[in-house]
Amino acid sequence: MTTASAQARIDAWLAGHHVMTLATQGPQGPWAAAVFYALDADGSLLFLSAPRSRHGIDLAADARCAATVQDQPDDWMQIRGLQMSGRVEPVPTSAVAAARARYAQRFPFMRAGAGLPLTLAQALNKVGWFRFVPERLRLVDNSLGFGHRDEIERRR
Repeated sequence: MTTASAQARIDAWLAGHHVMTLATQGPQGPWAAAVFYALDADGSLLFLSAPRSRHGIDLAADARCAATVQDQPDDWMQIRGLQMSGRVEPVPTSAVAAARARYAQRFPFMRAGAGLPLTLAQALNKVGWFRFVPERLRLVDNSLGFGHRDEIERRR
């Protein structure tokens, strides 16, 4: 498969899902955390999280991490999922409004006036905006043949 077609399949996969699991490494050892994401125009995955969470602390010390986005089928031949490695970086203050708009486009409940519950609105005031910048991506799709993989690398 060409890089362009692999890229198109990976982009479609990311557009069709909304939860990624981040895997970090820190003083307490390895950790994984699921977060909602919105795909940004540059291919990074925007998410919000508490900087004082375990994965937030880990990422502040070492921005390198891995992530997955997958289905949960009952049949091994239907396993499909995306494995990625890359870096997490804070969204610069100057870009938070754009990140918030992109995220609200993906998750309408985030829009102003959408009836956001007070507890959620208060929690959102305590989180930071981040982007996962994938550098290596591997889409596993057993429905195309056991062990079928499409891989791409992105370098900034």
